[in-house]
Amino acid sequence: MFGRNKKTADETTEPEAQNEAAEQQTKRTPQPKGEPTPTRREREAARKRPLVPDDRKAARLAQREHLRQLRQKQRVAMETGDEKYLPPRDRGPQRRFVRDWVDARFGVGEWMLLLVLAFLFISFVLTDEARLVMSQVLWLFVLAVIVECWWVARRVRKQLEAKFGEVEKGVRFYAAMRSLQIRRLRLPKPMVSRGEFPS
Repeated sequence: MFGRNKKTADETTEPEAQNEAAEQQTKRTPQPKGEPTPTRREREAARKRPLVPDDRKAARLAQREHLRQLRQKQRVAMETGDEKYLPPRDRGPQRRFVRDWVDARFGVGEWMLLLVLAFLFISFVLTDEARLVMSQVLWLFVLAVIVECWWVARRVRKQLEAKFGEVEKGVRFYAAMRSLQIRRLRLPKPMVSRGEFPS
């Protein structure tokens, strides 16, 4: 007798609980007015871009065209000295100052490559004694170039400290490497004449 009453009580409470849950659900969600407001998850999903595009061939062609245009702009910037499209290693006022200062001076380092190539070609027709003398002269020239690179790096550091205060990392090495390049082959192209040192 007690079991029957309990069962009927459970049966009567189940529909009531379902009705109350449905009413609470309807109370929580407001009635739509026009279009429903998107949830945060839906807005984030709409902003997300797929990692792999649908048309891979078109995406690859677009990427290739973008890189080609960027390389073209960098090539023009190397000729004109436009800071906007220069590579990161050549960008900035300190790098520009270093380039102008190195390009304005006369140096022995820019002739090293030509001298080494000349020695290689001439050594085929020289005697052993003359080749030995030439190699010693070449080693003295290399020593002079090393000393010049050290002097250029030191001088550039002093000039940058006087003008900018703090010296960027790698600028001295940048100056030494540029001083070893042949002037006509330097990139970015020299923007100053010989003797026209930056102020």
